[in-house]
Amino acid sequence: MKTLYNRVFGQYWNPVRTLVVAGIFSAAYFGLTGTVWAVTGEFTRLGGHVVEFFGGDVSGWAYFDLVHLEGSSFARSDGWIVWGMLIGALITVLLANNFKIRKPQQKRRYVQGVIGGAIAGFGARLAMGCNLAAFFTGVPQFSFHSWIFIVATGIGTFMGVKVAKTKWWKGKPKLMKGGPAPVPKREKRIVQPYVGGLIALLYAALIVWFFVTGRPLLGTAAIFGAIFGILIERGQICFTSAFRDLWLTGRTLMAKAIVIAMAVSSVLTILIIANTGMTPITQVASIGTFVGGFLFGLGIVLASSCETGMMYRLMEGQVLYLFVFAGNLIGVTALAFAWDHLGVYNVLVAGGEKLNLIPAMGPGWAIIATLTMLAGCYLFIVIYSKHKRGTLILPKGEKQIVS
Repeated sequence: MKTLYNRVFGQYWNPVRTLVVAGIFSAAYFGLTGTVWAVTGEFTRLGGHVVEFFGGDVSGWAYFDLVHLEGSSFARSDGWIVWGMLIGALITVLLANNFKIRKPQQKRRYVQGVIGGAIAGFGARLAMGCNLAAFFTGVPQFSFHSWIFIVATGIGTFMGVKVAKTKWWKGKPKLMKGGPAPVPKREKRIVQPYVGGLIALLYAALIVWFFVTGRPLLGTAAIFGAIFGILIERGQICFTSAFRDLWLTGRTLMAKAIVIAMAVSSVLTILIIANTGMTPITQVASIGTFVGGFLFGLGIVLASSCETGMMYRLMEGQVLYLFVFAGNLIGVTALAFAWDHLGVYNVLVAGGEKLNLIPAMGPGWAIIATLTMLAGCYLFIVIYSKHKRGTLILPKGEKQIVS
């Protein structure tokens, strides 16, 4: 039993297997609820609640009508996807004895976290989705806006890497006298697994209560939210690292894992749609999709994390990501205000249209086109990785990185 526990919580999981499992559960969640795994829509509603808490009136904001700002976050299924992800990630962090308050060495990182988070949040909601709804779960819904978002995010992260490498962004390194710092011994935090187990029991009781009191949708969202939280934490799933590693060093493991998982999820989703007649979720493809995807890609690199990475890192005790989360709320709320008050919708979105590949091409061609696009992404990752590694200048005797 101890050996099994150590295998599960003593090391992180293979990201390819973990993301494939996430893709399977994502398709299953759509099949059960008719909605998708997403987070920034709920972040936007939370931003609206914050404005209301401080006395603001958002009743005239068109974007909040679009995302259905009604009731409380604890009464919405999208809310329990978010809370479930946080709780699921926290449970596994505690069971793995990995919770520890960590602060960045440079105070400027807090400001950068807010700035990057705000840019990413603004971009995500302009494109109607982040690395989930407009990327990982958007592609398997066969919404063409996800194709645009992927390209734009790639360009945005590439530019973000260029900015993050500059001296004025990185700041001056701190020089310390003496030899190398001693390697700290791993602290024995015996209480953490017990706390994690207790939280898991209480959360399971909450889920049972949802079903007993006639709220199965909330119970289902709470279950899947926790599963997604567990998976992203154990697999250390972060879309920022997938792009950043590729652009910087040619590492491909996370990027390949994302593509493979989307392919699996797409096949399962098309089978669900074909057998149930369910309507796939489609968002508007517009100039705003590209601009939003670019800003999202730029922002997540500057913030050092996408939304999923931010959530599990926050549960690990990394203080920086509290600032990234605050930046996200600022960004999504700013977009909600700018949508109609500053004419963002009329300039960037109004000319677009919803395009889904299934009604446009038929189910067969839709899945062929999607898998072909993903194969193209995979091929690009492989080719770029070989090119990048070929241009890296390594110190004598140092080996190249292998994915």
